[in-house]
Amino acid sequence: MLRDNLRSLWTAPRPPDAPGRVWRDWALVAAALGSVLLEVTLREDVVWRPVAAVLGVWLAVLPLWRRTRPLAMVALAFGAVIALQAATLVAAPREPVGLNSSLVVLVLVYALPRWGSGREIVLGVLVILAAFAISVVTDDIPAGEGIAALVFLFMPAVIGASVRFWATAQERQLERMRSHERERLARELHDTVAHHVSAMVIRAQAGRVLAGADPAAAVEALEGVEEEGARTLEEMRLMVATLRDSGAGPELAPAAGVADLERLLRAPGARLRVDLGLDGDLDGLPPAVGAAVYRIVQESVTNAMRHAVDATEVMVRVTGEPQRVRVTVRDDGARVGRGRDGYGLAGLRERAALLGGELSAGPGTDRGWHVEAELPRGRANNGVHPRTRR
Repeated sequence: MLRDNLRSLWTAPRPPDAPGRVWRDWALVAAALGSVLLEVTLREDVVWRPVAAVLGVWLAVLPLWRRTRPLAMVALAFGAVIALQAATLVAAPREPVGLNSSLVVLVLVYALPRWGSGREIVLGVLVILAAFAISVVTDDIPAGEGIAALVFLFMPAVIGASVRFWATAQERQLERMRSHERERLARELHDTVAHHVSAMVIRAQAGRVLAGADPAAAVEALEGVEEEGARTLEEMRLMVATLRDSGAGPELAPAAGVADLERLLRAPGARLRVDLGLDGDLDGLPPAVGAAVYRIVQESVTNAMRHAVDATEVMVRVTGEPQRVRVTVRDDGARVGRGRDGYGLAGLRERAALLGGELSAGPGTDRGWHVEAELPRGRANNGVHPRTRR
């Protein structure tokens, strides 16, 4: 078990999508360089002032690459410290060499477990321990102070590992939500396809029975098969290869759609008044699109009921256009406590993307929280347009 855990640590990859440099990085470098300048200029007890200044500048600029090259930056920083300690063994200065601004290396210690791979973390920790051991020996630090210094040195690494674990857990939760939404969409598409295929089988059987006695009826049956086939292909085109197999039998209950919104939003005991508006052509939507509209409205209104502060009304608008369907949900609450999307909105954004649409959510310009989605109605299938049937 221990061997497996060590192997997993050694082979762990870097976290994906490490952010690039931001203004905070340049502010950190500027602060570190300013601290070096002040210490070199104002402090009278600095030993080997030129060497200390060069080391301080060197350590100040290394954090710029801490996310993309964490091991290299740790090796360069603590390698310089090791070289300096080796030089003090030969020259034996009266006081330790270095500036207080060298504490900027703690940023590198944090970045190593936060952004490094497992191999980089192990090697970087060995480099840090080597530099620390040499410093303890050359500076003749008592055991108690050495232990306290070691804890202080590795505390940023513990924080970095904790932040990494938390970010990984968040990403896994988001991925589970996306997978759940894909499974739900797959079940809904399964129901739609199963319905159309069953209708095609029935019509084909009827056409075979009528072929000899009534050729015209047989032709009409074949036209029906063609129509159902066109509908089936239209729904199948909404699938994507990344949909996960749920591993369980599909739920064959029909998926809720636009026609069910009135019942959904008129539930008794609701905290807020809901103003529902259905505009444009909303008939004949593909079931997957109708189900997505229902889910977007359901999740958005539920979030408003739970989180909107001082809100009195939720406005829901669903507009059918020739090529797309637009969904807008807005509340009039205060803009507090709603800084980021929840897992529900992440799942809806995934569903919209799978259907070829997009969803955005955020605070309104004056008040409230706005959710807006745009979904394609569907594409024509080789010029065959299914007719509306009763």
